[in-house]
Amino acid sequence: MFTGIIEILGVVKKIETEQENLHIYIESSISNELKIDQSVSHNGVCLTVVYAENNLHQVTAIAETLQKTNLSSLEVGDLVNLERCTLVGGRLDGHIVQGHVDQTAVCVEKADQHGSWLFTFEYTPSNENITVEKGSITVNGVSLTVVNSQSNRFSVAIIPYTLAHTNLQHVELGSTVNLEFDIIGKYVAKLIAQRD
Repeated sequence: MFTGIIEILGVVKKIETEQENLHIYIESSISNELKIDQSVSHNGVCLTVVYAENNLHQVTAIAETLQKTNLSSLEVGDLVNLERCTLVGGRLDGHIVQGHVDQTAVCVEKADQHGSWLFTFEYTPSNENITVEKGSITVNGVSLTVVNSQSNRFSVAIIPYTLAHTNLQHVELGSTVNLEFDIIGKYVAKLIAQRD
């Protein structure tokens, strides 16, 4: 379980392909604290640490993960949003995030709001994947508040601190991002769909 509050940016140092799997090596200031079998959110994707030494750790993304996320487009040198699991009894500063990416979206607008940035993302609509005005959404693992919710798109306002400390700083028009919709909203939508 995560909160969508990014701890640190990691840098992709090496990528290896093995059959349909992708082994991703990340360098970060928390890598030396990670343990084998630990779950860490990478751009919002919960992945298991399989190697950790000094400032480098390795995770493996399987075909199912690669099909539903933007991890397949990672390149050496890319920045990755990292968050370790929430400690029981800790503060829930963002919202409840599972690290299970629902689908990807494409950035269709990016506007300078003179002190903040407004990003608009478009996604393939689904009965269960919905946004609501002032509800929560996770974009590349970052917990954000929805503005301008529509059936297949939404916007988020990004403050300068969040932009500077996450890889959203590199999102441009046409960039693909990972989305995890609010877990409560998904359950409510599923229940309503089943009743109908």
